[in-house]
Order: sequence, then C-alpha cells, then structure tokens
Amino acid sequence: MIEVYGIKNCDKIRKTRKWLENSDIEYTFYDLKKEPLTREELREFVHRIGLDVLVNKRGTTWRNLELKDKDPDDDELFELLLKNQTMIKRPVLIKDEAILVGYDEEAFEGFTEE
Repeated sequence: MIEVYGIKNCDKIRKTRKWLENSDIEYTFYDLKKEPLTREELREFVHRIGLDVLVNKRGTTWRNLELKDKDPDDDELFELLLKNQTMIKRPVLIKDEAILVGYDEEAFEGFTEE
C-alpha cells in the first residue's frame, strides 16, 4: 500500500491522486493540515531523504515566512518545517522503505510497480 502525504486542496496532490486512481493503485492519503506529522515522523522523513529534498523553497509558505534571504541552519529549518508543514514539497509518496517526493508521472510508474 502506498502512503501519500500532502494537502487536500493542492493541485499536485489532486493530480497525484487522480493518477493513482486511474492506474488502479491503492493508496492512503494523509492531509498534513488535518493530520500534521509528529516530530518523530518528520525526523524520520528528514533522515531518509534530507531537508533539501523535503523543503519546498519555491512555495508560498517559504515566501510568506520571508526565508529567501535568510539562511536557517538545519535545526532551525526542521523546526520551521514542523510548524509549517505546508512547506513540505508535495506529494510525498511512501512505499515500504522507498520515498518519492514531487509530482513526476514517469517516476510514479517505476515507483508503483510491484
């Protein structure tokens, strides 16, 4: 079973869910606004894929926090991400031990193969 993390009203999440449904792939969706990651869950994501991959530096939240000209260290960035989970690049797909971040239909095909 694939786990999908994101925000329900995000265009990329809607496209991801539609792609999965059209491909007859079962998944469980976690809305980060309704069910934010715990500190431990976020720490595990960061450990497995890194902050550089997980943080969306081109999104609205990053801009609203005026982080463009700041250079937060990893600990500060982690705390910001924990409090502002809309800053997580979407979608995040998890299958067993593998994680895929970002919308990419070609990558989805390889990722979802049995």
